[in-house]
Amino acid sequence: MRISFLLHNAYGIGGTIRTTFNLAHALAERHEVEIVSVFRHRDDPLMGEPAGVTLRHLVDLRRNTPGYEGDHPDQLRPAKVFPKGDGRHGQYSRLTDRRIAAHLAGVRADVVIGTRHGLNVHVALQTRPGPLRIGQEHLTLDSHGHRLRREIGYRYPLLDALTTVTEADARAYRELGLPGVRIDAVPNSVPAPAVAPADGNARCVVAAGRLTRVKRYDVLIEAFAAVVAEHPDWRLRIYGSGDRTGNERGALTELIARLRLTESVALMGNAAPLENEWVKGSIAAVTSAREAFGMTIVEAMRCGLPVVATDCPHGPREIIEDGVDGRLVPVGDVAAVASALLGLIGDDGARRRAGRAARAAAERFDPGRIAHRHEAVFTELRARAGSGAARSALRDTRFRASGAVRDGLCALRYRAAVLVRRG
Repeated sequence: MRISFLLHNAYGIGGTIRTTFNLAHALAERHEVEIVSVFRHRDDPLMGEPAGVTLRHLVDLRRNTPGYEGDHPDQLRPAKVFPKGDGRHGQYSRLTDRRIAAHLAGVRADVVIGTRHGLNVHVALQTRPGPLRIGQEHLTLDSHGHRLRREIGYRYPLLDALTTVTEADARAYRELGLPGVRIDAVPNSVPAPAVAPADGNARCVVAAGRLTRVKRYDVLIEAFAAVVAEHPDWRLRIYGSGDRTGNERGALTELIARLRLTESVALMGNAAPLENEWVKGSIAAVTSAREAFGMTIVEAMRCGLPVVATDCPHGPREIIEDGVDGRLVPVGDVAAVASALLGLIGDDGARRRAGRAARAAAERFDPGRIAHRHEAVFTELRARAGSGAARSALRDTRFRASGAVRDGLCALRYRAAVLVRRG
């Protein structure tokens, strides 16, 4: 098969980029795979280019290069196709509308995959007749505002399938109702680390992620104060930095000082590759208020660390088996986090057994295994294509229709499906 991913910016850093690269690389072992990046703002991808995968871009934002288009007149006009409910809308424009539409109208692929909500809308509306249209949800339905949820309800019924990273989110989409769209939960993938796993001897707890409020590092630091009171030789290292949604570094630094933990807790900044840092610890901690999936949980487990994690929506409970390869605790419960950490710190045998169990359990997230699950979706959809002639004809008619007519047809179809469900 020929498989084409549409990605916001392959030259940045982030979980969606990492998991797309992992999946594309695994699929490229058996298929012809390309990643089309809407934007390119530097010469080389920060996260490395996946071997065997063709990488190209649609809009060049590299200053001082002959192809720079940041000052293109259409780049200054707001996008009309990319939905306003997507938080990246401000970065899209009439230029991206035109470039994405031209790409999708001529794409030579059997499967076209969007990797964020706004791009899924483009894939649904503008992909030429023929290829399977797949949308991916890397966040969660309930994290989206009303405007984006409405857009999803209107546009996604033109997709063939939607994949979520957790079964909980797949259920939410099924309850929303997307007539004719197959909905599957397929988790993100994490490759085996290139370093030897942790041995469980280091007196160190490791955490990683953006320094934003949702990660609740304040809970972890307060819990670690109780750990230090009993085990003053243990250390906590937190890797990551802030982003456009906020930066808690200053507040966390003040909290560490106020609790007199400056010798025990360190904000380490970014590290790449992170696996080199995971294996320097013996326990991983995730105290988020919510997680779309939990890539850091799987990364830590693949490195042989048991994980103490909050039982937040949606991912941790689908990754960790409580009491076997980690511990699940209530969200925001400082005492519960401290108790779970102390239980593993105080029992060397239990900690090492949980680390070995974590490594074994995390193998189910190997990119090769996850690629096979995606392939099964593609293969089954292609096999059903012959019996779905009526739906394909309707979709192709919409493809040829003008934008206004297409919008009306999509809305009517969605409303009719709602009435049928209510009836």
